[in-house]
Amino acid sequence: MTKTKRQRKGKPHKRKLPWYLWVAIALGIAGTVVGIRACHFDEPGDSTRSGDFKAAIIDQLHVLDPNQDFIQQATQELEDYGFEVDVFHGEEVTVDLYRKLPTYGYKLIVFRAHSGMLGGEGSPDEGVIGPTFLFTGETYKITGLVWEQVGDQILPAQMTEDYPMVFAVNSAFITKGMQGQFQDTVIIMMGCSSAYQGDMAEAFIQKGASVYTGWSASIGLNYVDQATLRFINNLCTEDMSIAEALTEMVDEVGLDPDYHAHPQYYPDKAGDKAIAELIR
Repeated sequence: MTKTKRQRKGKPHKRKLPWYLWVAIALGIAGTVVGIRACHFDEPGDSTRSGDFKAAIIDQLHVLDPNQDFIQQATQELEDYGFEVDVFHGEEVTVDLYRKLPTYGYKLIVFRAHSGMLGGEGSPDEGVIGPTFLFTGETYKITGLVWEQVGDQILPAQMTEDYPMVFAVNSAFITKGMQGQFQDTVIIMMGCSSAYQGDMAEAFIQKGASVYTGWSASIGLNYVDQATLRFINNLCTEDMSIAEALTEMVDEVGLDPDYHAHPQYYPDKAGDKAIAELIR
């Protein structure tokens, strides 16, 4: 990932406007606000429907490694618990989706998404020099989202050599770029090194999440799909606490045979709580 910065120069040209144009502008702004609020009810995961809890599966990895069995099983587990589930696939996973996530009222979000850090894969000897980044499925454009790029909240990221670069957001984007606040949301992060530094976990907690789970190092995709399904089952069907569900998951499926990443959760006080307590 490389940084690209663009600056805008020059000064705005000031002119006085007649009073009636100021009135028109004010009315236009008021109308825009009303329109935005009215359109909000058409957004995915709108929390006004039926009073049921909402969950989302963010399947950014679908662009390269689709796993419909994982999506179906995870969806079924969540629905059996009582969640109404929205699934976002591949190119639907945009910066704008991440920006608006807190406004959709989700109580649990599973991120099946690439993550990583500048300068390495997550171990101290590989020269980690930056915050944790969460990948989107949105193709990178140097002229797109300029202010977020200048503010070092998003960068271009590459999943494989033969796939175009995509936008990736960092922990600063979570705290500064996301709209609104999560309301005691459970965050299940499946990406590599998603809990290595702790900055992404801290950002989501600051943004209103009740617990964040992730991985201490790189993780194999086949393994993390299997492990996450077991974790969700332990939480939803077996009604275990976060700490119990992760411990039981490792006992059942072991650690990743290649990278030996450990599952982690934050904050510590969430460890003895089950989903029902965490989403209240």
